[in-house]
Amino acid sequence: MRRAAILGLVLAGLVVACGKKPDEKAGAGQPAQSATGGHDKETYVHVSIQDIDSLDPAWAYDTASHSIIANLYEPLVSYKGSSVNELEPVVSEKVPSRENGLLSGDGRSYTFPIRKGVKFHKGQDLTPEDVRYSLMRFMLFDRAGGPSSLLLEPVAGVPTTRDDAGNALDSVYDKVDAAVQVKGDSVVLKLDKPFAPILTILASWAPVVSKEYTASVGGWDGTKASWKKHNNPQKTAEGLYDKPNGTGPFLLERWDSKSKEIVLGRFDAHWRGPAKLKRVLIKGVDEFQTRKLMLAAGDADSIYADRLSKPLLDTLDGVETIDDLPRIDMNPAVFFVFKVETQGNPNTGSGKLDGDGIPADFFADRDVRLGFAHAFDYEGFIKDVNRGKGSRASGFIPLGLFGHNPDQAVYAYDLKQAEAHLKKAFGGKLWEKGFKFTLCYNTGNQPREVIASMLKRAIESLNPKFRIDTRGIQWSTYLDQSNASKLPMFVLGWAPDFPDPHNFAFPFIHSKGNYPRLQRYKNDEADKLVDQAMGEVDPKKREKLYHRLQKIAYDDVPTLFILNSVSYRTQRKWIKGFEYNPVWPDSPYTSPFWKLWKE
Repeated sequence: MRRAAILGLVLAGLVVACGKKPDEKAGAGQPAQSATGGHDKETYVHVSIQDIDSLDPAWAYDTASHSIIANLYEPLVSYKGSSVNELEPVVSEKVPSRENGLLSGDGRSYTFPIRKGVKFHKGQDLTPEDVRYSLMRFMLFDRAGGPSSLLLEPVAGVPTTRDDAGNALDSVYDKVDAAVQVKGDSVVLKLDKPFAPILTILASWAPVVSKEYTASVGGWDGTKASWKKHNNPQKTAEGLYDKPNGTGPFLLERWDSKSKEIVLGRFDAHWRGPAKLKRVLIKGVDEFQTRKLMLAAGDADSIYADRLSKPLLDTLDGVETIDDLPRIDMNPAVFFVFKVETQGNPNTGSGKLDGDGIPADFFADRDVRLGFAHAFDYEGFIKDVNRGKGSRASGFIPLGLFGHNPDQAVYAYDLKQAEAHLKKAFGGKLWEKGFKFTLCYNTGNQPREVIASMLKRAIESLNPKFRIDTRGIQWSTYLDQSNASKLPMFVLGWAPDFPDPHNFAFPFIHSKGNYPRLQRYKNDEADKLVDQAMGEVDPKKREKLYHRLQKIAYDDVPTLFILNSVSYRTQRKWIKGFEYNPVWPDSPYTSPFWKLWKE
């Protein structure tokens, strides 16, 4: 089937979906009665498509959750304005540097003088011990697929607290315990070896929690005797999951996961002084048409909208779109799971290669992965779905970031090559027997829905025995199923934890990284090169290592990289103070709320 035919069928279905009448029944698809942003200058209403996963800073590793956490809690330092290079102090009174004597000559010890007069939402005073506890808890929590490795690697020299059998190691605890110390009114963090991006990690991660409060709601008490009980816990096991207590400019008033509604209230005792906004409402609404109507009526101040929807927003009265905002993420990308859980899993059908399902190792066959890689129309997606914005990705390091390789080979959209590889898969049995599985996407994300539909139509056009069902599921469920390796393949993205190539290499190709752990993918050479590149100080040698890693990713085909993207924001013209930073979680759709006001 030609490119135009496949894309035309997919996009035609989405045009119908975008234009259908919203459900008139009360529920998640309707504007909330409390969503009166346009009539209340003290309330800001943002309408997104997704719920959040957790409000625990040590658990959450998705942009939706983290965008809320970043308004409830505060880190030691943060990015200054729209810069991804310049930092400013927050909980720390100063940003450590050699010039101010707070960074040691060997580049390993960082001293943070802790700001006085900072209060938690529940009334406690923030202390240096709270900072030490927060850093340690962030590392020792170490839930599977979580963010703990961001600090564990540079601080303890290991990416995880557990051995290969899953046993928590006291030796790692001892390293963490020794690396974070309170000295007077300061906290000293000592790295395993010099790692220049450490401050940019701390600008986004390990915000300060109250030691006393966290223990009181079922969290770790700060002792070595109990740390293993709180290592890799269940998502809802500890109170910080839904009972946050930060020092940020807003506090949680309500989180209703069923209606996908979060209400934040202004924290009047914030050390900077109270924010201009009194209240922030974040509402999840799957249907674009409903989000659009809320924006047009002034019941929403800003909404999430993808490229497909932008022409429908450009002409709305009182609405502005801020376009061509540069991204340094890798989104979307398609991930293959090398060993999927088939037991009781409807996504894999029969669990066998019998025409009615797929076996656990379906995507472990490289020819299957290559068949799918050549069946996707990358340029067509950019042109017709992304409205010509952005460029073809050539690897996991995005355009504009050190380590990007514009000369890296990419998979051609070629259905003949796709057919040839699928005929070779499983020694020819795949072509003979066929297969059936479900390809899921998170509800409301139209580009990911289009990707699923494009792959379905292209693959099914090759052999009538090939069947792919597509299904939208809620964001938190999508994360849970991908974490449990129950999705044979999934479409997600990666926003930077810090702007360094290591933060793309590790999560995309290292076996202990976020996605390879979910995909159950491992390449020993890649693991060694990622570790080597992290500590390499020679820029030319480091760049060469990242180019080699992207070649490995091309050869192994664990993931399909699609787009170097630019983004846009849609908001009412009465919104002022928006500041774009590509590292801010879920930016440009959300931002630091304390900087916003309404005219």
